[in-house]
Amino acid sequence: MAKIIYTHTDEAPLLATYSFLPIVSAYAGKAGVEVETRDISVAARILAQFGLAHDALGELGELAKTPAANIIKLPNISASIPQLKAAIKELQDKGFAVPDYPDEATTPEQQEIRAKYDKVKGSAVNPVLREGNSDRRAPASVKNYAKTHPHTNKPFQDGSATRVATMGAHDFRSNEKSVTLAADDTLAIVLETADGSTRVLKEGLDVLAGEVVDATVLQVADLKAFLANALATAKAEDVLFSVHLKATMMKVSDPIIFGHVVKAYFADVFATYGDRLAAAGLSANDGLGAILSGLDAVENGAEIKAAFEAALAAGPRLSYVNSDKGITNLHVPSDVIVDASMPALIRNGGKLWGADGGEDDTLAVIPDSSYAGVYQAVIDDVKKNGPLDPATIGSVPNVGLMAQAAEEYGSHDKTFEIPAAGTVRVVAGNGDVLLEHDVEAGDIWRACQTKDIPIRDWVKLAVDRARASQTPAIFWLDETRAHDAELIKKVNAYLPEHTAADDKGTGLEIQILAPSLATAYSLERMRRGQDTISVTGNVLRDYNTDLFPILEVGTSAKMLSIVPLIAGGGLFETGAGGSAPKHVQQLVAEDYLRWDSLGEFFALVPSLEKYADQAGVPAAAVLAAALDRATGRFLENDRSPGRRLGTIDNRGSHFYLALYWAQELAEQTEDAALAEAFGPLAASLTAAEETIVGELLEVQGKPADIGGYYYLDADKAAAVMRPSATLNAAIDGF
Repeated sequence: MAKIIYTHTDEAPLLATYSFLPIVSAYAGKAGVEVETRDISVAARILAQFGLAHDALGELGELAKTPAANIIKLPNISASIPQLKAAIKELQDKGFAVPDYPDEATTPEQQEIRAKYDKVKGSAVNPVLREGNSDRRAPASVKNYAKTHPHTNKPFQDGSATRVATMGAHDFRSNEKSVTLAADDTLAIVLETADGSTRVLKEGLDVLAGEVVDATVLQVADLKAFLANALATAKAEDVLFSVHLKATMMKVSDPIIFGHVVKAYFADVFATYGDRLAAAGLSANDGLGAILSGLDAVENGAEIKAAFEAALAAGPRLSYVNSDKGITNLHVPSDVIVDASMPALIRNGGKLWGADGGEDDTLAVIPDSSYAGVYQAVIDDVKKNGPLDPATIGSVPNVGLMAQAAEEYGSHDKTFEIPAAGTVRVVAGNGDVLLEHDVEAGDIWRACQTKDIPIRDWVKLAVDRARASQTPAIFWLDETRAHDAELIKKVNAYLPEHTAADDKGTGLEIQILAPSLATAYSLERMRRGQDTISVTGNVLRDYNTDLFPILEVGTSAKMLSIVPLIAGGGLFETGAGGSAPKHVQQLVAEDYLRWDSLGEFFALVPSLEKYADQAGVPAAAVLAAALDRATGRFLENDRSPGRRLGTIDNRGSHFYLALYWAQELAEQTEDAALAEAFGPLAASLTAAEETIVGELLEVQGKPADIGGYYYLDADKAAAVMRPSATLNAAIDGF
C-alpha cells in the first residue's frame, strides 16, 4: 500500500516536525493519504547499531530501491566525532547501554564497536537514501519573493584582502588517477611498505562494468608547509585566518586535515605538550574545544591551557564562530562547513568576525584545490562587478550526480591515514595494478567509485531539465582532472541518446566547462537576469546548492529538492540544516524557534503528487495543488519566522500555512468532498487567528525544556512545539 514516509531527524528540523507533522497528518488523512514516520536521527542510528532500536535507515535504504518509495527527508546531523561522543554520552545518561567511542581501536571488540560507530558518523544518511540523482532549484514563489523583498549582499571594500588560499599541488586534485572498468570485478586496496611488508587496507571491493574508480593522495608534508605559509601570510597581512572544510561529508579525510590545521596554528604548544595530550586521548582532530574541555583531567592542565591562550594571543588573528563565547574557527571541526561558511563570507562583503566581534578581511584556507577556485571566482567577480542584486539576478539550479554513493570522497571505508611509507595500489581480481601512489606515513589516501547507471541517469536528468525549462545546462567538469576526464568521455557518449537532431533549433544549450570557468559564465548570466543549470558531481552539488541560493534568495533552506529515484520512487529533501544548532540553542534559552519550514512545504507538494500517482488517489493531487497555492500566499503575506521575540516563530508559520492551506482547500472546486470537509476548519482557523497567534506569542521569552538534545523527550518536545490549545483542538479534532 502506498504511503508517505516522513523522517524524524535532528535539532531544529526535528523540533519543527513536532509542530508541523500533526497538521500534515490531519490534512492528508482527509484526502486518504497515509503518512508514517521513521526515526533516522543520529541517536536512533546509534541505538540501531547496537540492537536497541529499529534500523529505520536500513529499511528506508531498501525502500528507496523500489518504485513504492515516497520519502520526505529532513536535514539530519552529519555527526563529527565530538558530536558523536556527545550523543553517546546523552544516551548513556538516559540509561541506554551503548559503549564509549574507542579513539584507539586495538582489540577485536574495540574494532567492532568502532566499525558500528563509523556507520553513524559523518554523512551516513544521504548515501543510503540517495538512490537517484538530485534536481534542486529555487521555486518560482521563492525567487519572486526575493526579488520583491531582496536581502542584502554586501560589497567588498576597495582594497579588500580577502581571498582563498589553496595548495594547488600535492593535494587530492593534483594527485588524482582514474580508470573506467571494462568488466565486473572485485578489487583490493593494498599498501606495500618500504620494508617490503604488505598490508591489505580494503578487500572485496565489488565494481561493475563501466564504473569509474579514482584514487588520490594528499601529501601531508606539503600540507604542513602550505599551512605554515598560510599562517605566516595571515600574520604578515594582519587579516583573519580561517579554514573551511567539510568534516561532515568528508568524515574521514577532513577531520584529519582539520587536526593538522590545529597543530600548525599551535605548533609550539604541540611540540611541548603533544605527547601528554595524546596520552590523555585529546586529539587535534576533534578541535581546540575538545582539547580545552579535557585539560582538567590532564597533569598540569592549567599550564597547557595557558600555553594555548598565549599562542592565540601571539599567532595570526583567528576568525571566530562565536566571539561572545570564545569559540574560534578551530574549536569544532563541524562548526565551519565550507559550503555554508564561504557563501556567508561572500555575502558579508568578504568579512568574518574576530575575537572582539568586529568584522575583518580573511585568508580563507581551503587546502585541497579541487573546488577552491569556484569560491575565488565568485570573490573575483564580486570585487570587480559589485554584489549580486537579488532583485534582478538570475538563478543557478543544480542537477547533481549522487545516486548509489557516487563520488563519496573522503566519507567512506576507502579513505586511510597511511601508517607507513610505501606504495598504495588498487589491484584487480587478476592481480593487475589499476592505480597506485607512492605515500609517506601520515599521508591521506582515498579511493572513490561512481557507477555507470547513475552517470547515465544524471546525463538524462540534465537534458530533461534543460529542455523543460529552456535553460542552458553546463557540466562542471575539468578535462585536466583525471576523474572528470573519465566522466567527460561518458557525458559525450550518452548525450546523443537524449538530444534530438533539432535541439539546436529549439535553443537547447549544453556545454562542458571547468568549474572556475563555469562559475564565471554562470555569474555573467546571473547578472543579466538569466538562469543557468549547473550539472555537477556530488561534492559540487553540495557546494553549489548552498552557494547560489544563499546569494540569490538569502538561504539554502528554501530550495525545492527532488530526487527522482532510479527505481521509480521519489525522495523529497527539505533544504539545508547548517543553522539548526543555533536555532535549538535559542529555543532552549527563550522558547523561540527561528527555523524556517518552507523547505518542508515545498517538498510536500511533489510528494503528494507522487502519492496521487502511486496510489491512484486524485484527492492527493488536489491537496498538493492547494498546498502550492497556500505556500504562495504564505510568502506574499510574509509569514516566515521573524528574527526577534514578539514576532511569530516556526510554530506561528505553521499556523499560517495550515490556515491558508485549509482556505485553499475549502475554496477549490476540483474535489467537492474536500471542499466540504475543509470549509468548517478554514472558518474556525480564520475566526481564531488572533487567539491562536496570541497563545503562540505568550510562551516566548523564557527557557524551554525539551528533555535533551540528541534524544528528546517526545512529550516535552510536543508540549513546547504545540503551545496553542486552540490550534491543537482544531487540528486534533479535525
